[in-house]
Amino acid sequence: MKILIIEDERQLSRSIADFLTHEGYLCEQAFTVGSARMKVSSFEYDCILLDLMLPDGSGLDVLRLIKQKAPNTGVIIASAKDSLDDKVAGLQLGADDYLAKPFHLSELSMRIFALLRRRNFDVTTNTLVNGPIIIDLLAKTVMANGHVLTLTRSEYKLLLYLIKNKDRVLTKDAIAEHLAGDVSYLFDDIKFIYAHIKNLKKKLAEAGVEDCMKNVYGMGYKWALENE
Repeated sequence: MKILIIEDERQLSRSIADFLTHEGYLCEQAFTVGSARMKVSSFEYDCILLDLMLPDGSGLDVLRLIKQKAPNTGVIIASAKDSLDDKVAGLQLGADDYLAKPFHLSELSMRIFALLRRRNFDVTTNTLVNGPIIIDLLAKTVMANGHVLTLTRSEYKLLLYLIKNKDRVLTKDAIAEHLAGDVSYLFDDIKFIYAHIKNLKKKLAEAGVEDCMKNVYGMGYKWALENE
């Protein structure tokens, strides 16, 4: 899952990014309204952590852009401005949650987890079931037909990304960006995604789950496994 941290306090931003990276998230950072607008306009995110007080403008303006460009993206406001008016304004514009500074990183992580679970998979428990595949979203474990799958971090992220977008054809570029973030353009090509797709398909097939990823010629990949 990909997180954008919009926070001008660089030490705090780095602490949040380090903590969430250790939790398995792919984190990107923006320190100004300008850089935040560029990233929101150019890339997709699962969740955005948004400070309201930025050096070159208001985080509420960024929130308006987020809801215009990517209305399904989860947004958590994290700001020292803890007035009722700020909370109301942010929630009215479409923010999902509000966390007042200072906060514990573990609480932030659980707020993000709950938001992504609800928004991405429409489940109220920590368990995601798709056919014979059972995913514990909190423990980040995967079982298929009773077999525990040993997945790499990238394979796990790829599996969730495919299931989340099961009604869409995902382009190779979109998959590369999801796995590598805003540095995916630094790669000479995106052939690195083929290895992750191949390995994930192999591990699922060994557990008896076959033909779950459909290669749509000239377009990309689509998750083809339906709930039984």
